[in-house]
Amino acid sequence: MRIARLAVVSALVAGCATGPFAIPSAQMLAKADRLAADGDYRSAIAAYDSYLAEYSHSSNAPRARASRDVLTTREEIGRLQQELARMREELAKREGDLARVRQEAERLRADLERLKQIDLQLEKRK
Repeated sequence: MRIARLAVVSALVAGCATGPFAIPSAQMLAKADRLAADGDYRSAIAAYDSYLAEYSHSSNAPRARASRDVLTTREEIGRLQQELARMREELAKREGDLARVRQEAERLRADLERLKQIDLQLEKRK
């Protein structure tokens, strides 16, 4: 019977961890978790940092650090993916520029050959 009461009390206390009667550290951590779940990584990272600034020695601090590190890594991956896409676009543009320059060089070579032929013909006439 005592175990059943303890289980009920534990469930009620756990249920209040994010409610209006939750302790501030649990509210801060729940807010950071919610922001992370919503995909707002920057705000979540800031919330985890705030939590760790105030509760760096709590039992949930290692989890908060790990969550923050994962989100920081995800954010960095997203930034790098955008940079990669930008660089690929730039490379495609440069490759197009290079193809145009090569075509122009080929036309100039052909023009030069024609000029050489004209010059040779003029020399023969003299």
